[in-house]
Amino acid sequence: MAAAKSEVVSVRVEPYIKAALQSSADREMRSLANMVEVMVIAYCRANGVPIEGIPAEILPGAKAPQ
Repeated sequence: MAAAKSEVVSVRVEPYIKAALQSSADREMRSLANMVEVMVIAYCRANGVPIEGIPAEILPGAKAPQ
């Protein structure tokens, strides 16, 4: 089965938000795009928002939806 193509999302944020995002990405040696993905997955897991196609192991320590 071929993987689905990724999609483009453009957002406008305040400079301090972008700086915080860049700092977070740098600390974890990630790209900005990957850091946003990780943060969205973490948020969804923490708030019980199901994400189809993301295995529970992708974020160790995050509680998987039940």
